[in-house]
Amino acid sequence: MEHRVQKLISNWGYCSRRKAEALIEQGQVKINGQVAKLGDKASANDNILVEGKLVRPEKKIYIMFNKPKHCATALEDKFQKTIMSFIHLKERVFPIGRLDYNTTGLLLLTNDGDFANSIMHPRYEIKKSYAVELDKPIDTRTLKRIEHGVMLDDGMTAPGKARKLQRNKVEIMIHEGRNRIIRRMMKALGYHVVSLERTRIGRLELGSLKPGQIRHLSEEDKEKIFYK
Repeated sequence: MEHRVQKLISNWGYCSRRKAEALIEQGQVKINGQVAKLGDKASANDNILVEGKLVRPEKKIYIMFNKPKHCATALEDKFQKTIMSFIHLKERVFPIGRLDYNTTGLLLLTNDGDFANSIMHPRYEIKKSYAVELDKPIDTRTLKRIEHGVMLDDGMTAPGKARKLQRNKVEIMIHEGRNRIIRRMMKALGYHVVSLERTRIGRLELGSLKPGQIRHLSEEDKEKIFYK
């Protein structure tokens, strides 16, 4: 099956799709000896050279990672420690979505672009659960406001689910991926987030995985992500 060449380069783990597009524009990509143009398509049967290197499909990698505090969800950063300080694989993987510098918990990484897109795309509404510790007790009125949606500066949030765990702690389940959405929701409701941990994606739970550790996903694990 043919796909746009930048998608193949990204899916095969050479670089991001955006970087692949830039390399195409720079004339650094060839398909069967011909310089590629944006919009060109290719398949696994074609000979694709990127910066003079033959690019082939990599073994697909799917891992879950318990992100600690004080590291950025990025492959590299000039000023901050990144999650890649903890992940040592010969294959190139990239994070699916992101967690903030001080947010901890379940993060998925892969080199499979289609798998990543199926989790990230809003139409699939993959739910993520967070354990949220607050600076003061949570009340029933606030739980109901979360479930009906909270007005933020970039629009109303989709209805979520909220369950009180402890006096100052709540579990929030949402499917939106807007930047810092949990922290902004709680600020709009008059709370400060003391700690924030993502505990579940779909029905895949963080479980006993310790901060800084990774685990390869089984087929059953992947099914749990998409289970409604």
